[in-house]
Amino acid sequence: MAGYVKNQGFLASGDNYEAARVVLAGIPFDATTSFRPGARWAPQAIRAVSEVLEEYSPYLQRELGQVPFYDAGDLDLVPGRLEANLERMEAAAAALFQDKKIPLFLGGEHLVSYPLIRAARRRYPNLAVLHFDAHADLREEYLGERLSHATVMRLAAEEIGPGNLYQFGIRSGTWGEFAYGQEETNFFMDVITTPLEKLVPELGSRPLYVSIDIDVVDPAFAPGTGTPEPGGCPPREILQAIYLLREANVVAFDLVEVCPAYDQGNITAILAAKIVREAILAWGR
Repeated sequence: MAGYVKNQGFLASGDNYEAARVVLAGIPFDATTSFRPGARWAPQAIRAVSEVLEEYSPYLQRELGQVPFYDAGDLDLVPGRLEANLERMEAAAAALFQDKKIPLFLGGEHLVSYPLIRAARRRYPNLAVLHFDAHADLREEYLGERLSHATVMRLAAEEIGPGNLYQFGIRSGTWGEFAYGQEETNFFMDVITTPLEKLVPELGSRPLYVSIDIDVVDPAFAPGTGTPEPGGCPPREILQAIYLLREANVVAFDLVEVCPAYDQGNITAILAAKIVREAILAWGR
């Protein structure tokens, strides 16, 4: 595909874009990372370790061979060009929606979600965003910058309306972020599955964009991330969230903030790869 760099593909990915329902695309971008850089290397790290997994999920009783999916490679970005790269991301997402694909994006840092959500909302005006993260990401600006991985969900809230943003597992942020979240968004501090179980019937067939920051998981299980925050959920809980959303109308998904340079024994990348496998099998109907 034009605009992408093809390298090693994800486990069991096919070679037929036209036949694919799910399209995986890497976004090697970490220009606004505020603590530990290196998330740009995550897409290839996740693909490389995906081979350790089986194609079959005993939880979903399906295997990857049953879901036609295509790995487009990594989006070709221009070093140092923040706004130009965000425009490229938005255009790439819009093209996938135009082709009636379910995009599955591998970041990269969390700012990549903003242009992808913008493209999704143009395609699906009634879009809701489900955000799983340790951090609220609701600042209006960070160190004087409006575009940042620390502001991404504030930007998303302004794009889709804060009442259409659902935030789970949050355990870090400023006083102002918590005040805004608790007053304006659907804000679930430090919990995931309990509120999600109640919300799934309410969301019904609404189009959903799911964004998972790997640091929602406790750093004991996912140390390879840019801004680790103790006190998070175990891996099983974030996987359970995917299973709870199995019958929901998920139209796009991203997984962000894996940082291979700080990953011990590739355990974070392997967890990310398993999340990707389960997402493909759950939502690639």
